[in-house]
Amino acid sequence: MVDVGSWSRTDTVRLLRVPTSTDDKYSRGVVALRTGSNAYPGAAVLGVDAAWRAGAGYVRFVGEGRAADAVIARRPETVAAADIGGTRVDAWVIGSGTDAAARSADETRALQEILAGPAPVIVDAGALDLIAGAAAPLIVTPHAGEFARLREMLGLVASGSSDTEADVAEVARTLSITVLLKGATTLIASSHGVVTAVSAGPGWLATAGTGDVLAGMLGALTAANAGAPLADVAAAGAWLHGYAAALASGTTDGRRGHPIVALDVAEALPAAIGELLS
Repeated sequence: MVDVGSWSRTDTVRLLRVPTSTDDKYSRGVVALRTGSNAYPGAAVLGVDAAWRAGAGYVRFVGEGRAADAVIARRPETVAAADIGGTRVDAWVIGSGTDAAARSADETRALQEILAGPAPVIVDAGALDLIAGAAAPLIVTPHAGEFARLREMLGLVASGSSDTEADVAEVARTLSITVLLKGATTLIASSHGVVTAVSAGPGWLATAGTGDVLAGMLGALTAANAGAPLADVAAAGAWLHGYAAALASGTTDGRRGHPIVALDVAEALPAAIGELLS
């Protein structure tokens, strides 16, 4: 059994960086996303929108044609370019809305270069197969099915464990990364195997695309909190994600609420952050 810690509103506020009069767009955090695809352009839109609304000062997007067009149509302030050149990047987000089976050799090389770099990387969905041996600091964000495949890739399936907390801690220790396992209760394990549980918010949050929103949020929080433990950033992101969903769905104060879509969660982020800082 693994001891599991909790995470609170107060803990989350510590990771919300309020800009000062001396800040500029770079000091507030530069997030770069290589997400989405021609098949799933919406994932790119959701992640980019969430990164902006979670407080990033500068967001860059590197992705395929349809995804880039959709991002600019929704968020014209985003810098979309095939090559980010010498632009500083404080955090990367990769994999959302992509399929490893359909990935080209060129795309694989580009993702491997990101994973070999110094900037922290949020790894989701279609890039999870590339994380073994990565040099960059990582937060990986699998759902249950992706987590099972990740354990299989690492040769850990035969453990026979029914203790999910222990399984998450094992993967985090094995790869020396931060693991955020999405679910009704989100589990975050640090690279040392310390596990924190975060309530994932209302049931209305269980809808397509909300994981893409979470990945973009994590990119912004990571970029704004250089040097902070990535497990703390991940826990704060999960808590804020759930709180924004509660505001969007009207489930605060014990109400039953109403359906939402993923973009509603991203759009609720500024109000959620404002309430936490008030």
